[in-house]
Amino acid sequence: MTVLTARPPPTTLAARPSGSPPPRLSVKPAGPRTGLLDGAWWPHSRDLARELPVLVDLLGPLWGRITRATVNPTHWPVVPRKVSVAGRVVKVGWFRAEQDPHQLLLFSYHVGRWDLLIIPPETGAAAAARLMAAACDLRTVRTGSALIADELERHPAAPAEADVPTRIQAEAWEAEGGAVALPVGTTAGC
Repeated sequence: MTVLTARPPPTTLAARPSGSPPPRLSVKPAGPRTGLLDGAWWPHSRDLARELPVLVDLLGPLWGRITRATVNPTHWPVVPRKVSVAGRVVKVGWFRAEQDPHQLLLFSYHVGRWDLLIIPPETGAAAAARLMAAACDLRTVRTGSALIADELERHPAAPAEADVPTRIQAEAWEAEGGAVALPVGTTAGC
């Protein structure tokens, strides 16, 4: 039996599926495992079927072949049972009560289990940067939900960031043929 005590160093993704934005990811440096989190992932959307394959494709060469992923379905509208990654299948599971809603667990043959903080896609860039740094701090011993709560307490969302779900709902409503009265000075769409 082979036991790995050190992590492979992070590298960058050379190629990704066409049309997919690069993953926004931060992982702890190589070395012994410390804390509760191994890094942070800031997906572009809440579409797990689209976001997860790009992440797994990036992390596979670093952490070994990833075979399973689990999430808490609280923040994911749809959790697929499987996703295709580079011609193979990664099984996806979910645990509502047992798993932190702000964490993604990845399982690999070679390294074992990895825990990533999931930063909500609508998070502003400054807050996401602080959360990524906190998740990768070797001294951090907090869960994903605790880090998110700390961030919201220390840096309450700016009006533009706080209103993101409302704006997304308004844009979806208008795209489906509905009409929404927006406050003066705001616009819907990109």
